[in-house]
Amino acid sequence: MLELKIKGLKRDIVEFAALVETMIEKSVKGLLQRDEKILREVIVTDELLANEFDIRIDEQCINTIAQFQPRARDLRTILMILKMGSDFERLGDGAVSICKSALYLIERPPVKALIDLPQLAEAAIAMLKDSINAFIDEDSESAKHICGRDNFVDELRNSIIAELTQIMLKDPTTIERTLRLMDITRKLERVADLSTNICEDVIFMVQGRVIKHGKGE
Repeated sequence: MLELKIKGLKRDIVEFAALVETMIEKSVKGLLQRDEKILREVIVTDELLANEFDIRIDEQCINTIAQFQPRARDLRTILMILKMGSDFERLGDGAVSICKSALYLIERPPVKALIDLPQLAEAAIAMLKDSINAFIDEDSESAKHICGRDNFVDELRNSIIAELTQIMLKDPTTIERTLRLMDITRKLERVADLSTNICEDVIFMVQGRVIKHGKGE
């Protein structure tokens, strides 16, 4: 019975992850295509679905722990799903925030060609997809390799922020627009950070080994 409950929780958290991935992809697509309809769909419809997922997974995890009092790997798995639900809810909020900034930006002249931002989004979303696959497969080796890809995302973020800073300094009229692009950049980079956290949790779930902050390496 506990095994079936955990399978159900895994299925729900994977569906939640798919929704969040879609929200992030749509937020970037809406910005690049200057499509208000896509952006408002994320804000109005998708955010509601994400909140419903978050509440349901929270309740199911807590009820499962109370009913079955799982131990060892089963307990680690349920606690990880509980944490992932919270992380995905934050990523959903981040996608909504990107959409709100994008709505502001698409009504105004662009401050730069958005070439590197899609690259950042693609790399971060790929990390999220792969971290979920590592969780599904309980593949701690893949999880460890995915963690290493965060450095590329960080470097790309730093490059974008540096360029935007120069634009803002040269032309103060762009300040509000560049600040919003900076915020979008940081929100996308956060996707990679949370993907790294998921991978670290996969390693803990499978091996019972903590690698956060360099521990257990």
